[in-house]
Amino acid sequence: MTERLYSTQQYLRETAAEVVDVDRDEGLVLLDRTVVYPGGGGQPPDTGVLRFGSGASEDVLSVLDARADGRGVWHRIEGALPPVGTAVEVAIDWERRHRLMRTHTAMHALCGIVWDRYASPVTGGNMEPGQGRLDFELPDWDPEDRAPIEAALNDALARALPVEIAFLPRSEADADPSLIRTKVSLLPPTLTEVRVVDIVGLDRQADGGTHVATTAEVGRVRISKVESKGKGFRRIRIDLED
Repeated sequence: MTERLYSTQQYLRETAAEVVDVDRDEGLVLLDRTVVYPGGGGQPPDTGVLRFGSGASEDVLSVLDARADGRGVWHRIEGALPPVGTAVEVAIDWERRHRLMRTHTAMHALCGIVWDRYASPVTGGNMEPGQGRLDFELPDWDPEDRAPIEAALNDALARALPVEIAFLPRSEADADPSLIRTKVSLLPPTLTEVRVVDIVGLDRQADGGTHVATTAEVGRVRISKVESKGKGFRRIRIDLED
């Protein structure tokens, strides 16, 4: 199993690792540890570089994306793959990752604001660096609510609320239905430990993605658009302002 450093050390930008398997047909490398988030929960995979060798013989290959399975995190590499047993360094595109961390935290904050007002579950979501969208079941939505929700969201972010990570046994997580803010639980049945992201006092839910340490790091956001997705459903789009 890959040691998933991104899960507990979200600000770690690179790490030494070892190649434990390769898939030459797909251009994939499995590492024993990584800082590369493989995507999930609407957050896209990290990109970065894989370095091995030294001096004039050092190779620097692009990590195009990554994906996870039961064995760990596979990195899709551009170029000739290093053989099994090779010592490597893997590094993320930090500027891109950090914008995703800010975006993801802003989306959780929005979820908390909407939940507090409507107790409405999320029915879908997605993000890119600096932009995100959440779909909600909102049968009582009033277009006049857009500005107050944006104001409440920015007020919450400006309070510098800490964002804490915890791990709960599956049985304990299952006993707390408030951890699931989606319409349908997306937790795999084989998951034995649940990672919980807690924006203290605002939003607490099961989530595997990367986040900033406090809401102040997000900065200001704006609701760029609210779309109807059918009777009783709305899609709220947000953008980071910088």
